[in-house]
Amino acid sequence: MEFSQLAWLVPVFPLLAFIVLTAFGRQARTFGVYTGITLTGISLVLSVLIFFERLGHTQDYTWNDFEWLKFGDTALRFGYEVTNLNALMLVVVTLVSFLVNIYSSGYMQDDERITVFFGYISLFTFSMLGLVISSNLLQLYVFWELVGVCSFLLVGFWYHKPEARAAAKKAFIVTRIGDVGLFIGILLLFWYMPEHRLDFSAIHNAFQGTPAIEAGIVTWIGVLIFIGAMGKSGQFPLHTWLPDAMEGPTPISALIHAATMVAAGVYLVARTYDIFLASDTALLVVTVVGAFTALFAATIGTAQNDIKRILAYSTVSQLGYMMMALGLGTWAAYTAGIFHLFTHAFFKALLFLGAGSVIHAVHTQNIHEMGGVGRHMKITAWTFAIGTLALSGVFPLSGFWSKDAILAEAYHSDHMGVFIVGLIGAFFTAFYMSRLFFLVFTGKSRSHDHSGHGEPHESPLSMTLPLLVLAVLAVVAGFVFVPGMNNWFGEWLAPGHEAHEAIDWTVVLLSNLMAIAGIALGWLIYAKQSIRQDLVTSGAPWLYKLLNRKYYIDELYQTVIVAPLSGLAMLLAVIDEFIIDGCVRLVAAGTGGIGQWGRRVQNGQVQTYGLVTVLSIVILVLAFAGRRYFHVG
Repeated sequence: MEFSQLAWLVPVFPLLAFIVLTAFGRQARTFGVYTGITLTGISLVLSVLIFFERLGHTQDYTWNDFEWLKFGDTALRFGYEVTNLNALMLVVVTLVSFLVNIYSSGYMQDDERITVFFGYISLFTFSMLGLVISSNLLQLYVFWELVGVCSFLLVGFWYHKPEARAAAKKAFIVTRIGDVGLFIGILLLFWYMPEHRLDFSAIHNAFQGTPAIEAGIVTWIGVLIFIGAMGKSGQFPLHTWLPDAMEGPTPISALIHAATMVAAGVYLVARTYDIFLASDTALLVVTVVGAFTALFAATIGTAQNDIKRILAYSTVSQLGYMMMALGLGTWAAYTAGIFHLFTHAFFKALLFLGAGSVIHAVHTQNIHEMGGVGRHMKITAWTFAIGTLALSGVFPLSGFWSKDAILAEAYHSDHMGVFIVGLIGAFFTAFYMSRLFFLVFTGKSRSHDHSGHGEPHESPLSMTLPLLVLAVLAVVAGFVFVPGMNNWFGEWLAPGHEAHEAIDWTVVLLSNLMAIAGIALGWLIYAKQSIRQDLVTSGAPWLYKLLNRKYYIDELYQTVIVAPLSGLAMLLAVIDEFIIDGCVRLVAAGTGGIGQWGRRVQNGQVQTYGLVTVLSIVILVLAFAGRRYFHVG
């Protein structure tokens, strides 16, 4: 039996962990930790076996026999599919999840709800793995929504903090906006697809050559699917939830916002790439949004002071690079975008977990309240330095090869505007990461002045071991695809499609110059201090404030969208309370009053009945007499 036929078991083990942890409850602290780690580890082993099996160029495997709904001649089926793309994603998701589970055993050991935490992680891992191996778009959407629910639970895990509750609600609502677009796109696709099929093989066949669907509809479908991807992957203007989601525990920042949930949007575009290739307009939208987001978020990262928010905006920026690559519309660019997704998962998870190690030691997230941490936390410092260099795109670390592949495709496909944006973004990336590193790990220690916990100390092995593993991957992962030397990754990921086979030294030189220039500027300002740190804040305070306040996008949304909707909601609440409910209460009160009066009249006393009878006769006599009098008169 092929391992691909067992792919359905990969998400089952985390689901089993969630069920067991939920059943045992909070009292199973140690048991819960080991259960989460062990069952996620089994999924990792099976994912690795599937991945190595796929290296043998075996055919895609699909099982799609479970009939979920049937109406007329149309049947909606659930199943699973194994391709080279999702085999790669299985390894990335399970590996990062496994390392985050190990890391969390140390980071969350003092939390009384640690069993609940591991249960939530297991449910999230199940949801993400189910999304990855889904055989059709509707099934993917089901898991897509479940991933969003898990994100809400994890971001708001420390619900006693108002900021965490607000961030969880914001993440849930903003991503729902994108999900509505995706849902409408799926409905359109279902309506126009031959036989209403939504499985990915049918979509691939329908959009090969001349699409069976008219061009305008294809464009709408592509754009609507991309709107869903924008929400999950934090692309402008649906990016505002992702930095706020840093209110969750740091392991969650690494799991959700480095390699898994935010990558789901990129994966969705890649999985439905045939639709985008059939519409130049849809590709243009992806390119423009991705390029703008890459530069937009990178500039914001230069003026943030929270260590996790800097990394969050870095994630938004790097996801913009991936979308930018996919929007270029060539299979070589497709390979470059997925390659960057692959390498980014490791060095960004490394950076988030490294940031968590620092926060765990100094008890603050403000980089200006740190300093000199590297002298006391050498493993964290060295591994964080590797992640910083990889993210900055410095040769020969993994980030260099993947980011350079994207820039090379932009350069070769004559998208010079995209290429220039990519280079400028690379400079800002190197600058804000060097700023973060030098302020946190070098210079005079300031952490004991603010935290009151004394000098920081290195984290336990459960936290440093994942850092070491991810640091090794951040170094070597890029060598799976070296143009001119090792092209198998591109040929394997997109079989039958050409990829560039030689290194473009112009692109290499320019990208490295940008990275080195950014790091050098950061070193001159924050390490050597030959340039004043307040040069921008004092010389152009408006610029610093603009970047520090994230271009006032949140304030704009608050003014233009949130406040008017809140006002409308309050008005409708008043109408509902005092007009609609008021009318109901008036009718009820009137009916009750009549009933009370009737009850008093029908009291069983003969005297009362006689008096009422006499009064009634008198009224009738007066009525007839008055009528006769007025008639004669």
